[in-house]
Amino acid sequence: MQKFLILLLVLFLFSCQKKQAAADTILLNGNVYTVDETQPSAQAIAIKDGLILKVGSNEEIGELKGDKTEVIDLKGQFTMPGFIEGHGHFSGMGYSLIDLNFLKSKNWNEIVAQVAEAAKKAKPGEWIIGRGWHQEKWNEALEKHVQGYPYHDHLSEVSQNNPVLLRHASGHALMANKAAMDAAGISKESPDPSGGHIVRDPSGEAIGVFEERAMEAIDKVHDEYLATLSQEQQVERWYQGIELAQAACLKHGITTFEDAGSHFDEIERYKKMAEEGKLQLRLWAMVRHSSKDLTGHLDGFPIIDIGNRHFTCRAIKSEIDGALGSYGAWLLAPYNDKPGFTGQNTTPIEEVKAIAKLAFDKKMQLCVHTIGDRANRELLNLMEEITREGGPPLTDLRWRSEHAQHIDPTDIPRFAKLGVIAAMQGIHCTSDAPFVVKRLGEERARTGAYPWQSLLKAGAIVGNGTDVPVEDVSPIECFYASVTRKRHQPTETGLELFPEQKMTRAQAIKSYTISNAYAAFEDEWKGTLTHGKVADIVVLSNDLLKCSDEEILKTKLVMTIVGGKVMYKAP
Repeated sequence: MQKFLILLLVLFLFSCQKKQAAADTILLNGNVYTVDETQPSAQAIAIKDGLILKVGSNEEIGELKGDKTEVIDLKGQFTMPGFIEGHGHFSGMGYSLIDLNFLKSKNWNEIVAQVAEAAKKAKPGEWIIGRGWHQEKWNEALEKHVQGYPYHDHLSEVSQNNPVLLRHASGHALMANKAAMDAAGISKESPDPSGGHIVRDPSGEAIGVFEERAMEAIDKVHDEYLATLSQEQQVERWYQGIELAQAACLKHGITTFEDAGSHFDEIERYKKMAEEGKLQLRLWAMVRHSSKDLTGHLDGFPIIDIGNRHFTCRAIKSEIDGALGSYGAWLLAPYNDKPGFTGQNTTPIEEVKAIAKLAFDKKMQLCVHTIGDRANRELLNLMEEITREGGPPLTDLRWRSEHAQHIDPTDIPRFAKLGVIAAMQGIHCTSDAPFVVKRLGEERARTGAYPWQSLLKAGAIVGNGTDVPVEDVSPIECFYASVTRKRHQPTETGLELFPEQKMTRAQAIKSYTISNAYAAFEDEWKGTLTHGKVADIVVLSNDLLKCSDEEILKTKLVMTIVGGKVMYKAP
């Protein structure tokens, strides 16, 4: 009798288990790459309640089909975890989709023409805003220039009644026309601010380009203009940009976006959107303010897993230097093409230390923009110093060097030893390729510029992303750059930057998935296609592990799934 009762109990439990295991959605006939070393490949995936129920063969997953299960035929296409954009600017991306965008502009004349068209439509006094120009990437020589930068003359001619502010692709310099400079009171006597530079002609007159902290003079008068607009207008424009950014990310297979610096008001809006179910992808953010503004205003932080894991803010952002293209990267030795100049320390080290102390006390991550080898060394020294006093070891904090582009070879092993994450962007390597050797010289560029393989071999965690709107948000273009170190533009396919540092296909996918999840303390529940993790999945037209280099750039996004829901499907 007892054995009979036990048998009934087992049968009852088995029937309950079978009922509970019925999947909401099943993906069949796929070429599934899980990024999970315990089960690297599979044919099919079962999803229930937004989570991965099981990964396996068609037969195994087919057994989990219920009466209401939706079945999607992957038709043999490459399926992997959703791309995680490891470092971008979400609202900045949104604005770039509204304002003038020069990422694809081939020369200065094209940019001036775009501004001229905008000026025809603008009301008198209305500011014309744009972003994405880079003087090192133009295909036509300038009539006159200073260190490759154009003069404002043509810009001022086509927009006499409208101030113009055109931000450099890097975000670390801007071009202003005469109307904007007049509004800011810029003259021959205007001094360079600490950590910034007003680019001048031989007579000392400003040519219209402002580097690093010098941008603040133009930004200030632009902010004053924005203050004349209603708060409702400004917020409405922000939300318009966010909707455009969400749609663009999902179209590119991005299921999580790691935002590299937002103010308190934006953090509050993101939180509310997540609570109301209006975030269509997952957003992880760094809050960015001065130590003075952060002090006393971090109650309620960190903010973790709001809206069914759609919004988290558990990091604080700062910066030490600027960008290489605008001579803002802080270097240990002078620029090869600007003798005697070692770049800009844009934020005093003591201020970065103060922000680091706040992050340490609040148990938040510290994420610091560091591009030059001097900036990276200063950051490693600072992080080591502030955590030496007590508390958890630095390896447990997952603090990050945002960009980590140029590192002295002696500092590369320190990333792994200290546990500092190199939050890098593959596309920056090939985007900057035309001027890296010119700025750094052959030896420095070869041994320390975008040293992905050196970092990985040393045991460091290397993330990936695009720094959008500095670059296009496309993970495919960034992946191509990561595994080839070649520029993707058809006219420049021969330009390859030190290929010995390129990633393998598997390393590059890992850098865009589980490594970025780890860098955000979210690797336990996403980043691989594993039982129990969120069903954030992308389906692609080409096998990124096996297709030729040329076929990578032809890869199309077929489907984007976030939390088990199809959020984008190609027409």
